[in-house]
Amino acid sequence: REAVVSTQSTGPIVIEPSADHKATLIFLHGLGDTGHGWSDAMYGELSMDTFKYILPTAPSIPVPLNMGMKMPAWYDIFTLSEFDKEDETGIKRSVKYVHDLIDSEVSKGTPSESIFVGGFSQGGAIALYSGLACQKKLGGVIALSCYLPLRNAFPSSCTLNKDTPILMCHGSSDPVVQFRFGQMSSILINGFNPTIKFKTYPGLTHGACAEEFRDIKQFMTDQSPK
Repeated sequence: REAVVSTQSTGPIVIEPSADHKATLIFLHGLGDTGHGWSDAMYGELSMDTFKYILPTAPSIPVPLNMGMKMPAWYDIFTLSEFDKEDETGIKRSVKYVHDLIDSEVSKGTPSESIFVGGFSQGGAIALYSGLACQKKLGGVIALSCYLPLRNAFPSSCTLNKDTPILMCHGSSDPVVQFRFGQMSSILINGFNPTIKFKTYPGLTHGACAEEFRDIKQFMTDQSPK
């Protein structure tokens, strides 16, 4: 499979399908990572020959949580204890970027129902918001070790994706994004999108595991166009 890297320094990695293109997964990395960080998984554990993978890299910004150090981030994070102070401007800027990526795929001929958005940690938070608030019907949302940001915007911001399949995965021992935040978000979302599945991985910290990868791939298989 061929990886095509955008000419922009922060442009997405694009992994083209090795068979007929039937679906696209846009996947967002976590804080301080890049699109390269998840490329091995897309070539390996999550590889599906009919899928195109788009792995963007967030712009580098000073992050207050890390003493103002610049690093790739989808939005500012001020604290991980409670999410009462959120970077609404940054979150909505990244959501618009994801929606632009979706529009670009649709303009190339991919039906929106064949497009999945996913992400890990901060990237998962943006994927959740983007998927729920998208003004096009999507194929599915994959949200790993994360929570729903700007939760007060829902359910009113969710219009076309109230029955779009959602898979949330969270480690029970996550010290970064606490398990209870993911769980509370899934309960909130279940109130207006009852298709959501929340999977718990006992003992898993802030990362992924083989069982989780199997669950994600099964979700992609079940929800992708036949």
